Amino acid sequence: MLTSRGYPRSDINLPNALTLGRIAAVPVFVLVLYFLDGALARWTAFAVFALASFTDWLDGHLARALQQQSRFGAMLDPIADKLLVAAALLMLVADNTISGVNVFAALIILSREILVSGLREFLATLNVKVAVTTLAKWKTAIQMIAIALLIIAPALAAALPLLLPLGVGLLWIAALLTLWTGSDYFRAAIHHASSSNGS
Repeated sequence: MLTSRGYPRSDINLPNALTLGRIAAVPVFVLVLYFLDGALARWTAFAVFALASFTDWLDGHLARALQQQSRFGAMLDPIADKLLVAAALLMLVADNTISGVNVFAALIILSREILVSGLREFLATLNVKVAVTTLAKWKTAIQMIAIALLIIAPALAAALPLLLPLGVGLLWIAALLTLWTGSDYFRAAIHHASSSNGS
């Protein structure tokens, strides 16, 4: 049976299980970096992050392929993404992988995620949905690659010393793209807020 928006009523399906698994991976990722040391910590955290990031693509693909899209999944998916990214950035700042002026790139990304969450909630009250753009998808991909490189870079510092600066560079690109894509939500919120006040 379908909802009024065409979503299946059942929230118990494989795509949503993968999304829940991504949320469950967050504390595992944090505990690995907190309690383990050296290359073991880095490789294990990298594996957890990479697998969780893969499920971000896989759950959406399966939901569409199996026609198992749901309101629960639509709500949970961005929350899982933000938790994973926030936890990774905070842990990388805490262990000084991201340090100095580069902390501002992490702050830009985290601030944008909080802002967009608030704007999405506001726009939802007006029944307005901002479509995900191709640029936003590129931002997400670059952001995930940057974080993955920063997680593993210390373990490969001797063999691949350029991995860390590459990860930092991609993080700044993601931060700049996150400002650009976040402005879409801000403009939509301002437009619809003005329209509501004028009606």
